[in-house]
Amino acid sequence: MGDVVLLFRVLVVVLYVLILARVLLSWIDPPSRGQAARFVYRATEPILRPIREILPRTGMIDLSPMVLIVLLTVLAAAVGLR
Repeated sequence: MGDVVLLFRVLVVVLYVLILARVLLSWIDPPSRGQAARFVYRATEPILRPIREILPRTGMIDLSPMVLIVLLTVLAAAVGLR
């Protein structure tokens, strides 16, 4: 059980970091020309796309990263990580 909790905790932290990196990259380098930026987009898009499809359109503001951070926080709290 301890290994599963540790794995989940690491996964949550990695997702937090990737989502934060994606948000920052969208401000700094919107076309995402670098390899690291492409990796971040490829790693996060499968998670963010379904959220984006559910959310109503808000113009140029993408709220899906914020929704994912909230969901991760709630999930981590429900499991007892926070």
